[in-house]
Amino acid sequence: MTTPFQHEPGSVTGPVPPPQCPAHGMGIGPGGLRRLYGPEAEADPEGLYDKLRAEHGTVAPVLLHQDVPAWLVLGHSENLHMTRTPSQFSRDSRRWRGLQDGSVAPDHPLAPLFTWQPVCSFAEGATHERLRGAVTDSMARIDNRGVRRHINRYSNRLVNDFCQAGRAELVTQFAERLPMMVMCAIIGMPEEYNDRLVQAARDMTRGSETAVASNAYVIGALDRLVQRRRETPAEDFATWLVEHPADLTDKEVSEHLRVVLIVAYETTTNLIANVLRMVLTDPRFRARLSGGHMTVPEAVEQTLWDEPPFTSVLGRWAVGDTELGGQQIKAGDALIVGIAPANTDPAVRPDLSVSMEGNRAHLAFSSGPHECPGQDIGRAIADVGVDALLMRLPDLELGVDEESLHWAGNFMSRHLVDLPVTFAPTPQQEIDAEPLPAVSRSKAQADWQVSSPAAPRRPVPAPAGHVPAGAAGPYTEPGEGAAIPAQRSRPTLWQAVARWWNGH
Repeated sequence: MTTPFQHEPGSVTGPVPPPQCPAHGMGIGPGGLRRLYGPEAEADPEGLYDKLRAEHGTVAPVLLHQDVPAWLVLGHSENLHMTRTPSQFSRDSRRWRGLQDGSVAPDHPLAPLFTWQPVCSFAEGATHERLRGAVTDSMARIDNRGVRRHINRYSNRLVNDFCQAGRAELVTQFAERLPMMVMCAIIGMPEEYNDRLVQAARDMTRGSETAVASNAYVIGALDRLVQRRRETPAEDFATWLVEHPADLTDKEVSEHLRVVLIVAYETTTNLIANVLRMVLTDPRFRARLSGGHMTVPEAVEQTLWDEPPFTSVLGRWAVGDTELGGQQIKAGDALIVGIAPANTDPAVRPDLSVSMEGNRAHLAFSSGPHECPGQDIGRAIADVGVDALLMRLPDLELGVDEESLHWAGNFMSRHLVDLPVTFAPTPQQEIDAEPLPAVSRSKAQADWQVSSPAAPRRPVPAPAGHVPAGAAGPYTEPGEGAAIPAQRSRPTLWQAVARWWNGH
């Protein structure tokens, strides 16, 4: 058997390990190439990145599901060059040599991710400008404050479901549900929100055997929405795409809705879970947040560096023969944007323990002309959702040993399976019965930005005994300080401003 990368240097070629060889259990595939899937990759992706970096440098040959060859770009600057140079590295998956020669089957587990569709994420040039323009113009019509009120209302509804129990599992009961509730409202199909939609959205990015069926379920719901909006327009994202001057076809509208829904859902779910895990397991992180040395938006941004929602994304194909990171890339080769390894590239982060506060040079949302256009919506859902949860349950504690936490993942994302917590039981909060505002903004409103600015710093109680970093004295326990739930009946000016900002 020959290596899938026959044109590669001798260092990546070689015989296939015999069945009895331990290498078979270490993620080694044909030609000695490392697999970007399977037990080793899922259990320790950071360790795999380190091995690839040591063996190949900033660009490494790897194997995807079914041992399909691709290049994983590990370096920060190399990823920037690749994502910002569409003339060399295209988003059009039809260029993939594996698809052209039949070595990548149409029913490949990752087909929902790479099968070409009439959407801006697969287009270049004038077509990309037309399609992406429709998406960004429609997003510009979303009302900042209205969306935040939706997020806050839904967050409190979810907390009401478990606040009296004194325990909860925050991944399935909060992190997985909030983004889908919000995105269904923004897109215009709140009636379609259910557990099946949540499960299908998660399944589509996992490369599972049911991913194609899950994709069909989501597309079915979106096709029905587009048909309704052709007949009955409303103030929502689907209608704005349908009515946009770019004159999108029904297929183009539904496919763009799919991209927006799934990408926003997956990234935000993982982001919320990762932020909450950091709060619950890292005393210094929680102390800085508790002591007012870090806002929730700053905590979110730090998490985007350390635990990006997408670890990597299959999404570039070489236009012609070229070189990247010292590797000879052939026309039609597939390349993977290495988000997580780029964020930990020693060239940009020699010391991973140093705070990246105020630095947004991470690649959590990619870069270049295909940088995620909806990243600020994801930030807003995480900002407001985490803040609402911590306000309601300030004494959250991890319900198991940290070592008991486990992840499920694939080459694209790594997410917590569960996050058990305990807290003092609290009564349900009355939810405002007034109808939520439309997600559209009026023409009179100024240009908006969903991502949170440096909001008034409201301390979040930390576990007893923790001293906030940089604090001059001991940590003030609840009941002794000035910003805990007991004082909500008489809010300070800053608390009132913060509540207004969050959409109360």
